[in-house]
Amino acid sequence: MERGTEDMSDIARLRRQIIQEMEAMRHGFNGFAVGSARHEFIHARMQRIYDHQEHLAKYIGENAAATTVCELYISTVEKSQDKISGP
Repeated sequence: MERGTEDMSDIARLRRQIIQEMEAMRHGFNGFAVGSARHEFIHARMQRIYDHQEHLAKYIGENAAATTVCELYISTVEKSQDKISGP
């Protein structure tokens, strides 16, 4: 099935939004907030990522959307954690 230009634009927009939420979540991991404030902040970001994943699934299917979110997580959050902790 061929996707239209508008669908591709929506997919790109959703990917950017997921990355932005992950970057915010990453900053929450390393920020000064403690306890429930940090938990609520990170939880809100995770919920938004889930919502974006649900929208993405409408375009590319549930499995592909889940895979995309996992790949974005690895490239956004885990790699930045590696930079912080070093070799």
